[in-house]
Amino acid sequence: MAAIFTPGLKVTEHTIVLKDRRLPMEGEVAVSVGQAVRADDVVARTELPGKVYPVNIANQLGVDPGQLAQHMTKQVGDRVEEGELVAATPGFLGLFKSEATAPVAGTIESISAITGQVIFQAHPIPVEIDAYITGKVVEVHAGEGCVVQAAGTLVQGIFGLGGEVKAELMLSVDSADAVVDAGDIRPEMAGRIVVGGSYATVAALKRAVEVGVAGMVVGGFDYDEIKELLGYEVGVAITGGEKLGLTLIVTEGFGRIPMAPATFSLLKSKVGRRASINGATQIRAGVIRPEVVVTDDDEDAGVERWVPPEPKGLSIGDQVRGIRAPFFGKLGRVLALPAEPAVLDTESKARIMEVEFEDGEVAIVPRANVEAIEREEAGA
Repeated sequence: MAAIFTPGLKVTEHTIVLKDRRLPMEGEVAVSVGQAVRADDVVARTELPGKVYPVNIANQLGVDPGQLAQHMTKQVGDRVEEGELVAATPGFLGLFKSEATAPVAGTIESISAITGQVIFQAHPIPVEIDAYITGKVVEVHAGEGCVVQAAGTLVQGIFGLGGEVKAELMLSVDSADAVVDAGDIRPEMAGRIVVGGSYATVAALKRAVEVGVAGMVVGGFDYDEIKELLGYEVGVAITGGEKLGLTLIVTEGFGRIPMAPATFSLLKSKVGRRASINGATQIRAGVIRPEVVVTDDDEDAGVERWVPPEPKGLSIGDQVRGIRAPFFGKLGRVLALPAEPAVLDTESKARIMEVEFEDGEVAIVPRANVEAIEREEAGA
């Protein structure tokens, strides 16, 4: 039987999840191999250097740079608070004094007798990385971080906004094709991850932010409405740092697209469980998918790092989703995988497949225009 390899989304209830937790710069790793960790446990920490503030104190005092040192009340290495006096002139008969204060809380790094500048550096910014999922540490990278492994449920989305969130799953609608509107967002959803249906209106998103919803998982959304909420256009190369007020994960695509029934059913079965979600998306080199992870606290994934099997490729009968117009977001099954490239309407040649979509339409689609929906159990 013919088979091809194509990018795929995972939607599976039983899999092994591996998370590489790394610091942005060298620091301290707080865990060891074999240690059990909860999602909120800190596994590594470091300090980022504070911002540097150069200030010409000699100019502020009205003195020559070479005389600055004798007017400084603080010296190199001293800690200062914002607004604290760092230099002063005696004035004349107690009058006409000049003073200079620290622009930021931090330390004095240097005092120049040539330029009259004093360099202030803000206090270091502490950075802590948590485990993100509940599991066991299977690898430690000294000074950098660790790898956490867990057994659980994994649902990958097609697009997302916002960073990591950990909270309880809650259902907002009863069916995969229902639209989530403002009236479906209730006060008790504050701090929860809300699972929706086919679409979330802009009113629903605004209401969710107002209520304090931690995250939302829906089938589709309107790209222009997100631009309206953020105030700027979001690129699709990489996301995850947006200040939307919540983390949004889209499982199907742009527009009103019902969430795949199997995905909706799987998420519905996990309502009341604590999930870890991340909206970070990268669709180019080094693909990153937005995700929902619900770990199984009763299943031990072990302390040996799991190695995923070789990809088996896409075969006839497998489920796929269109990722480019005119079939973007549509689900279907592979009917045929012709071996020879075909000439497309654009007169270019490409490898193709024959797909039957859920609405009954059968189409010839370039293989690069679909992605596999992987539902097999991993690590079994």
